[in-house]
Amino acid sequence: MNVNMNTSTALASAAGQSTGDAAGLAVLKKAMQIEAQNAQQLIAAIPRAEKTAANLPPNLGQNINTTA
Repeated sequence: MNVNMNTSTALASAAGQSTGDAAGLAVLKKAMQIEAQNAQQLIAAIPRAEKTAANLPPNLGQNINTTA
């Protein structure tokens, strides 16, 4: 009888763990979808280079000044 109790407890534990794993994966997938949407919104918010370059004088942005 003790062997059967240990077996059924182990099976119930394994079933609960797989259910927990499935729920964890579902939450992870949803979080990844939300992060992807946020990234797309951030990318869409970046101004286009043509629009910003039109506002600058032609001599700006041609050279990089560095010192060592």
